[in-house]
Amino acid sequence: MKNFLFSKCSSLALWGAVCFLLLALSLTTESRAQGERQVVRFSGILVEGDSAYGVPYAHILIPRAGVGTTSNGAGYFTINALEGDTVHITSMGLEPVRIIIPRRGEPSYSIFINMQQKDNLLDEVIIYPFDNAYEFKEAILALQLEDPRLTAMRENLSQERIYNMALETPMSAEGNYRMMMNNQIYGINNRFFVPTLQLLNPFAWAKFIESIRNKDYKKKLSPTEGSRR
Repeated sequence: MKNFLFSKCSSLALWGAVCFLLLALSLTTESRAQGERQVVRFSGILVEGDSAYGVPYAHILIPRAGVGTTSNGAGYFTINALEGDTVHITSMGLEPVRIIIPRRGEPSYSIFINMQQKDNLLDEVIIYPFDNAYEFKEAILALQLEDPRLTAMRENLSQERIYNMALETPMSAEGNYRMMMNNQIYGINNRFFVPTLQLLNPFAWAKFIESIRNKDYKKKLSPTEGSRR
């Protein structure tokens, strides 16, 4: 029984040693792979949109390494990085850009970066003519609002509005019928009478206009009419 337990323990110890060696080997391989990353001289030119103008003083940061730099006045920059690093490029008013350094085995990597404009929507700001909340409260309490029904009534009953409505409103069918009947009755009642007011007589006006056209007022009187006068 003791021999059996001893053999079991020996086999477990052997398996544990094998697993430890495999784990150590994998960690060593990974560390070597990490250490084999090559240093790359990363450089580029930043431009805005489709224009050829460079983006000056943009921020270029490698968060993993904790290093960064800025672009010059023409938008050019250069920084040391490792293959596989993520480079963050930001500038005010432009969309941020992220670039991963490729594993190419070359000592330098250059790129032309096109940065797009960023639309920043600001919250609405309402400016009130009060210095503080106390003045605003006092103004609200002192405000005298009129009943909107009284305001509408006053506007609808104004003389100017009624006059304009009377000019723009056409005569109804009932009004036209009443006017026609009144004219007929007036004509029937006065058909045997001579109008006393000649200013309203169209025939008198026609005769007057015809006399002016004929220039009767310039005709000379005959000798007989002159001796009579």
